[in-house]
Amino acid sequence: MKIFENQRNKKAVLGLVHLLPLPGTPYHKEGNFDLALEKALIDVKALQNGGADGCLVQTVDGIYPPGDEVDPARLAALAAIVYEVSKIKQDDFQVGVQIMINGLHGALAIAKVFDGSYLRCAAFVGKMISGSGTVEANPYEFQKYRRYLNALDIKIIAEVDGMHFHWVNNEKTTKEVAQLAKYSGAHAVEVAAADEKENQLKVLAVKEINPEIPVVLGGYTNHENASRRLANADGAFVGTCLEKEGWGGNIDEDLVKDYVKIVNSL
Repeated sequence: MKIFENQRNKKAVLGLVHLLPLPGTPYHKEGNFDLALEKALIDVKALQNGGADGCLVQTVDGIYPPGDEVDPARLAALAAIVYEVSKIKQDDFQVGVQIMINGLHGALAIAKVFDGSYLRCAAFVGKMISGSGTVEANPYEFQKYRRYLNALDIKIIAEVDGMHFHWVNNEKTTKEVAQLAKYSGAHAVEVAAADEKENQLKVLAVKEINPEIPVVLGGYTNHENASRRLANADGAFVGTCLEKEGWGGNIDEDLVKDYVKIVNSL
């Protein structure tokens, strides 16, 4: 099952482009913007040359506002980076945007203006408790803005039970949250669990209620376990195992090629 119309592979490989803390955030340092831009372009070239289907340009600022608000300097910096990425991307390469922890309106605006393909939403429906405070979704207002921008072509991948999102007090099951996300307009849902068996159960739970909705893994895959973890899933966000020097380092083209080869064999 394909998430995007012009996706290269049956199962999507989406590389995480981890940025440095941007202007307008507490941990920003002078020079970070230039370094983040340089890293993003290196990473995207490696992902494209390695055969990945796309990337996710993701803010990594350390601490975040819990709501949808985004500092103007932070928004401007990310927009500039995505713009430069859009100039080097190939036609079939998908560019996603994520403003952590849940800056959906700003991310949508950047994706629409600068040829992005999709958003990764930490809290598209429901409510969660994070280190930044309570994060509460508002899919109605988001979808109104999406229509206002004429951004209906931007895909929505909604986290429903993963690294960042767990419904507050676990009051709803994975498949219940996935169903709510689909009803609210998500094109795909994301799950993640460190334990492989638990991870598979989450994927199968979503497939049980709706076999047609794509399920993307939100972490924990690597070259050793990708064939097992992706057996029933439709794609994965991939980060650390593609970064030769560990998390936050530059993405390595050869590591991408090896990972994509594994996924394409499934």
